[in-house]
Amino acid sequence: MPLEFSPLPVASNERGNLTDRLAESGRIPDPLLRLSMRRMCAQWLKAERDTDTESVFARQRTWLEGLRDSTLELEPNAPAQPPQELPAGFFRLCLGRQMKYSCCYWEDGVASLNMAEDRMLRLCAERAEIANGQRILELGSGWGSLTLSLAERYPNAKITAVTHSPLQREYIEARCRERAIFNVEVLLSDTHRLELAEAGYDRVFAVEMFEHMGDYRRLMARIARWLVPGGKLFVQLFCHRELLYLFEGKESNPWMGRHFFTGGMMPAADTLLHLRGDLSIEQRWLLPGTHYEKTANAWLQNQDSNRDEVLKVLKSVQGPSGVNVGYQRWRMFWMACAELFGYDGGNEWMVAHYRFVR
Repeated sequence: MPLEFSPLPVASNERGNLTDRLAESGRIPDPLLRLSMRRMCAQWLKAERDTDTESVFARQRTWLEGLRDSTLELEPNAPAQPPQELPAGFFRLCLGRQMKYSCCYWEDGVASLNMAEDRMLRLCAERAEIANGQRILELGSGWGSLTLSLAERYPNAKITAVTHSPLQREYIEARCRERAIFNVEVLLSDTHRLELAEAGYDRVFAVEMFEHMGDYRRLMARIARWLVPGGKLFVQLFCHRELLYLFEGKESNPWMGRHFFTGGMMPAADTLLHLRGDLSIEQRWLLPGTHYEKTANAWLQNQDSNRDEVLKVLKSVQGPSGVNVGYQRWRMFWMACAELFGYDGGNEWMVAHYRFVR
């Protein structure tokens, strides 16, 4: 039973379409939208935990076996305007200074998104045991926040960033030219089809990338081949503390499936531990979901603070007829993320770090 947000609980597709349009008009107050999202979390957890244990275990085992056997197919059709293909200007206005489009770290004393970005980037490097002179591969580099941070902090390291987005590659390469960074190479490739001329990496990073993959066993095996003996894989992913499930069922929840998630999964906190192949787990860390809640709320605040500029960027992509709806959809998306990960004090959905070694 996948958990996918609609703007409000609905009883039918017809009613759901009307509710979607009402929510996207901006006429439903934010507190009511957030209340609805929290109720959906509660309803989903109750339904899942009221199901008999044997059925839950069988479903979890089926999905885990699909990941192990590389037979689990995620939705292959991308949305018409996937988030990563929006112009960088949109994300500059919503994200922090380093364009980190993933969970940030809000430890005590962190008072701003920029500080939280920097703290998470440093934390990932520390937990991955990065050192100058290493060869580093980042899979799914996004807008390059980690790659650029590592390149500047470890100038003798050689870093290869992999993205399937031409816009993201152009952005990272432009930042390298601006900052006189010469130790970064950006490859344009889908991770499923990535072919490396030579391996021998000391470290591999995958930050919130596994959630979009279906062939976990095969991917872990390929990463093991890319690492030198003793090389390490660092993974950050969002997860549920105990349940693995897919983002599916677009007919039952067309809003999220249509506009943000056409596929993917929510791993359980221990999913990767069952699929490590030739890699050994050295350490796992679990961060409460409140870190993501604060991150998503900060993105929402940035969008609202830069409303006029955001509207201009969206208008250039979506045209004047769709700009207001597009603006509200993104607001709803940030709210949905905040309410999911903030539910029950961040103790249900959370963020996990793993360090594996070959």
